[in-house]
Amino acid sequence: MLVLRLLNVIAPAYFLCISLVTFVLQIFLFIPSMFRDPSTTPLFSPALLHGALFLFLSANALGNYVLVIQSSPEDLGKGLNLGEGAEVVADWLDGSRSPGSALPSTHFCRLCARVTQRHDHHCFFTGNCIGSRNMRNFIMFCLYTSLACLDSLVAGMAYISAALSMSFANPLAFLTLLPHSISQFFSGALLSSEMFVILMLYLWLGIGLACAGFCCHQMLLILRGQTRYQVRKGMVVRARPWRENLQEVFGKRWLLGLLIPVLNVGSDYCRQKEK
Repeated sequence: MLVLRLLNVIAPAYFLCISLVTFVLQIFLFIPSMFRDPSTTPLFSPALLHGALFLFLSANALGNYVLVIQSSPEDLGKGLNLGEGAEVVADWLDGSRSPGSALPSTHFCRLCARVTQRHDHHCFFTGNCIGSRNMRNFIMFCLYTSLACLDSLVAGMAYISAALSMSFANPLAFLTLLPHSISQFFSGALLSSEMFVILMLYLWLGIGLACAGFCCHQMLLILRGQTRYQVRKGMVVRARPWRENLQEVFGKRWLLGLLIPVLNVGSDYCRQKEK
C-alpha cells in the first residue's frame, strides 16, 4: 500500500514534468525552427498553424486533466443511503457493509478513501479514481494527450531531420535512430540538446500509443455499457442500446466537451444528482 501511495504522488508529478518539457521544446525549439524568415512569414504559415494546433491540443489535454482531478469521487453516503461519511468508510473497510446496500459497481477506494459510483479504475497519473463524475473528462484527456504526443513527435522528427540532415522516408530510419544516436553522442558528434530531443521522440511515441490504446479500449467498454471494474469482477450488466450508453457518459452536449474542456454537463449522472 505504501508503494501505491508513493506512485499516486510521483506519477502526476512525472506527467506534469513531461508536459512542461514538451511545451518548452515546442514553443522555444520546434516552432521557431519552422520560421525561415520571420519578416516575410504569411499570416497562415505552417509554423503558425502548427503552433495554434499544438496550443489547442495542449489546452484540451491539460484542461481535462484538471477537471478529472477537480471532479473527485464524492461521499455518496446520502445519495446511496449508505450512511454518513465516516460510517461509510468504516463499514467498507471492515467488510460489514452488505453488497445490496450500494448500487452496482459502487466501490470504495483505499487510496482515495472515498466511494465512487460506477467505479472504473484508479488512475495514478491523475491521483484520482475514474467514475461517473469524470469518465468523460478522462477519455478526453487520453484522446488529446495522444494527439499532442503525435503532434510533438512529428515536429520533433522534422527538427531532427533538419538538424542532422537525415531522412525518415525509410521506416527503419526511426528504429535505428536511437542506437545510432547513442554511439554518436558518446563519440562527441551529437549535441546534448539533439540527443535529448531524440529520447523525447521515443517517449512521445510510447505515451501517445498507450493513451490512444487505452482510449479505444475505454470507448469499447462504454459502448457495451461496462466499466473495467465490472469486467474485472465478472459483473453482468443489463444490455442497452449503444446510444444510451454513450449518452450516459458523454451527455447530450457531447460536442461542447469535444472542443473545449468543460465539466460533464447533461449526462445521466448530473440529472440524477439534480433530482
